[in-house]
Amino acid sequence: MKDIFYPKFFSLAKAGIPREQVSSDILAGVVVGIVALPLSIAFAVASGVSPEKGLITGVVAGFLIAFLGGSRVQIGGPTGAFVVIVSGIVQKYGIEGLFYSNVIAGIFLILFGVFKIGRLLKYIPHPLTVGFTSGIALVIFTTQIKDALGLPLDAVPAEFLEKWAVYLTHLSGINPYALAITLATIAISLITGRITRRIPGSFIAIVLVSLAVQLLHMPVETIGSLYGDIPNRFQLTMPGMPDMSLLGGYLQSGLVIALLGGIESLLSASVADGMISGNHRSNTELVAQGIANVVCPFMGGIPATGAIARTAANVKNGGRTPIAGMVHALTLLSVMLFFGPWARFIPMSCLAGILIVVSYNMSEWRSFRAMLKGHGSDVIVLLVTFVLTVVVDLVAAIEVGVVLSSLLFMKRMADLADKRIDFVVDTDVIDDYSDLPDGLGIYEISGPLFFASVRRYVELLKEIGLRNRVLIIRMRHVAFIDHTGKINLFDALKFLKDKGIVVLISGLEKSVEKSLLEDGLDSLVPGENLFSSYREAAERGESLMAASAGR
Repeated sequence: MKDIFYPKFFSLAKAGIPREQVSSDILAGVVVGIVALPLSIAFAVASGVSPEKGLITGVVAGFLIAFLGGSRVQIGGPTGAFVVIVSGIVQKYGIEGLFYSNVIAGIFLILFGVFKIGRLLKYIPHPLTVGFTSGIALVIFTTQIKDALGLPLDAVPAEFLEKWAVYLTHLSGINPYALAITLATIAISLITGRITRRIPGSFIAIVLVSLAVQLLHMPVETIGSLYGDIPNRFQLTMPGMPDMSLLGGYLQSGLVIALLGGIESLLSASVADGMISGNHRSNTELVAQGIANVVCPFMGGIPATGAIARTAANVKNGGRTPIAGMVHALTLLSVMLFFGPWARFIPMSCLAGILIVVSYNMSEWRSFRAMLKGHGSDVIVLLVTFVLTVVVDLVAAIEVGVVLSSLLFMKRMADLADKRIDFVVDTDVIDDYSDLPDGLGIYEISGPLFFASVRRYVELLKEIGLRNRVLIIRMRHVAFIDHTGKINLFDALKFLKDKGIVVLISGLEKSVEKSLLEDGLDSLVPGENLFSSYREAAERGESLMAASAGR
């Protein structure tokens, strides 16, 4: 049972958490709670629901994900990735449809954990993830143009191209006050982020801009003018019986929420692992995410998952146990209970500015640009997923992206099967490693490094590397490496470098070596540690071990 559900908080509490760490976690939780405040409101509004639903989600889901999750430092709540899905469901099925889709998503996530599907979600190709993430960022940016410019529009089309057509025909109605507030919010968010990491720029922007609007009586829309006061209480939500004719739509929407939530939460947990040199429990994390998404709708919330930016902020501020995540939720609860009514003064154009910054940060434009120079199949998956996310919807993007990735991969495998491996320079194959000194390890990657195989390779690579001072990686049989393979290999090499382990690589095929060097391999493994043959690498390793022993 523990391999399916064993929360990190339970095991850490059993072992005992030092008092100093508890204090550090409480401080980190308060800071992250302040970071989450404007984002929770902004994501709710952008999703087409009332602001308090974002706060409720941050409180309920944030606490449950930290308390029951499989990561030490995961921060859960509403995220930008869900904006497109939630707004689409609300437009198509209404709030009641969102309720049922959310609960179904939670059930799917629990089943993912119970049946140990977490490992399968790790195999989603990186170009697909970057494609739909960049697409979501563009869609979020597009949805904020109305409020950012203060355009007098009662309704905006749901489709991407139609939205821009409406915006362009109404540019004469720009509200200069709203535009000034948007630009000021972006400037404050960016500038304060370079000055201090303790107080988020978005929070400072909300406080300063809201004060200015009230003092100067600027004619702009606010949360209060659109939604009224934000309730400072929880209310149990119990909709009527679902329309069975819409059940298929609810199931499809719930599955997409679950897939995206699972991918986002495990990606966030993996990023956090790299920051704290930890290991999260994938299945436990999925079950916790599922429980949170089942409970949250009954409390008036919306879909939630692990938030990468807030999780990173938690780590950077000293959070190392789930206590930080729970304090973050309690901080949001305190704000909602005691300061909720003040949120009515927040201008909509200020929230638009915050979401524009969020969309830029989540766009991954550097990764997007780098992938355009990569392998043809990666580029196809990236562009198709991106375009479908923007022009059609995220459901189609993920479905087509997964199928297309699989088909293109099978084609590459078929192409490789027709080729003989005649590029291996390492003809002096050595099968007896018994005479090598202790502390010098060898690991051979005996096949292509691609999205479906790389996870297991790098896990073993780290495991073997930690048992040695010098590690030789033989890559003579690596015929190709895709972008996901490179990302994970570089992550393993950085991990070993940070641990002080010297890595030597032998037998790289020329095209693979060129591809790796173009993406920065030499920053992790210097050129003098790359060898055409295993024997040269072994001699280098032995000399390093001898030099180390003589110190």
